[in-house]
Amino acid sequence: MKPKSEFANFLDLASWRLTPYQILSLGFAGLILVGTLLLMTPLASATGQSLSFVDALFTSTSAVCVTGLAVVDTGTYFSQFGQIVLILLIQAGGLGIMTMATLMALLMRKRIQLRERLILQEAFNQLTVAGIVRLTKYVIQATLAIEFVGGTILALRWYPEYGLKGIYFGYWHAISSFCNAGFDLFGEFRSLTGYVDDLAVNLTISGLIIIGGIGFGVLADIWENRKFSGLSLHTKVVLITSSLLIFFGTLVIFLLEYNNPGTLGTLSLKGKILGSYFQAVTTRTAGYNTVNITDLRVATLFFMIILMFIGASPASTGGGVKTTTVAVLTAAIWALIRGKNDAEVFRRRISQEIIYKSFSVVFIAAALVIFIAMMLSISEDFSFLNILFEVVSAFGTVGLSTGITPSLTDNGKLWLVLTMFAGRVGPVTLALALALRSKKAAIQYPEGKITIG
Repeated sequence: MKPKSEFANFLDLASWRLTPYQILSLGFAGLILVGTLLLMTPLASATGQSLSFVDALFTSTSAVCVTGLAVVDTGTYFSQFGQIVLILLIQAGGLGIMTMATLMALLMRKRIQLRERLILQEAFNQLTVAGIVRLTKYVIQATLAIEFVGGTILALRWYPEYGLKGIYFGYWHAISSFCNAGFDLFGEFRSLTGYVDDLAVNLTISGLIIIGGIGFGVLADIWENRKFSGLSLHTKVVLITSSLLIFFGTLVIFLLEYNNPGTLGTLSLKGKILGSYFQAVTTRTAGYNTVNITDLRVATLFFMIILMFIGASPASTGGGVKTTTVAVLTAAIWALIRGKNDAEVFRRRISQEIIYKSFSVVFIAAALVIFIAMMLSISEDFSFLNILFEVVSAFGTVGLSTGITPSLTDNGKLWLVLTMFAGRVGPVTLALALALRSKKAAIQYPEGKITIG
C-alpha cells in the first residue's frame, strides 16, 4: 500500500475524527491566529509600535474573512511588511484555506486523497467530488490571471499619479478587490472617495468585485459553456439574481441620494450614476466606498443593510446569506402564493431539502445578527442603526462602516470578530462544525399538524 502524503496526514487527523466542517473552520481559525501574531510584531507597524492583541486579532480576522473593517488606518499605520502580511492573508482567505493547501500539495506533486476531495467539495459548495481537483486548479489559475489583468489596469491608471508606488497600489488593490476584502492604502479611512467619477477605477474595481463575488464554480461554467442556454441552473440563478440586485441597488441609491449634498448631490450625472452603481456593487460584497457613508440618508443605510445581508454568491470570496438562498426562498414563496406544491426556476423543480436549507441559513444568520446587535447595543454608545449597519457589514464580510469601528470597545471588537468568522465560514458550516456528529434516528415519529401564518 502506498504511504499517505504529508498533506493527507495533516488533514486526516484520525485521532480527532474531525468532520470537513470542523477542518474548514479550524483552518480559517489557524490562519487568523498566525496573522494576529505577525501583525503584533513591531515590524508590521510604520512607527515600530506593536499593535494590541485585540486590534491585531480584529485586523487579521477582517483580512482572512475578506471583510475590510479596520480599527487602524491601513494606509498609514502599517509598514510595507504589515501591508504585505495583510494582502497575503486576504489572498489566502479569499481563495480559502483548502485551496491554498491543495496548491501546496500540487506544487509538491502530492496525490490528493478522497478525504481532501470531500473537504474541497464542502469548501467550494459543490454537489459531488467529481472534477473537484480540476476546479481547484482552475480557481487558482483564474484568480492569478484576473488579478494580474486588473492590477495592470489599475497600475497604469495610478502610475502617473503615484509613480512606482502606483504600481504597488494597483496590484495590491486588485487582490483586495477580487477577494472582496475592501482594504485600501489611501489613508485616513477615505477609501476610494477621491475617485467617485473616475471611470477606469470604478469599472475595474467593480468588475473585479463582481467576478470574485459570483463564485468560482460559476466562472468555470461560463468559461466552458459560452452560451446562456448551456449554463447550469445554479449559474443562471446566480447571474440573474446578481444582475437584478446590482440594477435595482443602483436605481434605489441613485433616487435616494440624488439631491443629498453630502454624497451624490454635487456630482455630475456621470458621477451620480457611477457613484450609485459602485455602491450597489460594493455594498453586497467588498466594502470600498466612493461616497462618504456617514453622510448617507437613513433610508439608504437601511437599504444597504439589506444588500449586505444578502451578500455574494456561494463558493465565492464574499459573505452574506448568498444570492441563491434569496432566489430559492423567493421561488418558494411565489409557489406558495400561486398555490403550487413545487418551487420552480427555469423549468426545474427545487427540492424540499434545498428550500429547507435556505430557510435554515436565513434563520441562523438573522438570529446571529440580532444577538450580536443586542450585545453591541449593551457595550457600545452608538445609535442602533449604526450598530446594526456594523454588525451586518461584519456578517456579510462587506467592510463598510459608518465610522464607528475604531471607537469600539474591546468587547465590541471581539463580538465582531465572531461575526466576521461566522460570515466567512458560513452560518450553517459553523453550526455543523460545533455540532456533534449526526446520527440517523432509530425511530421516526408520526407526523403532527401545526397551524402557522
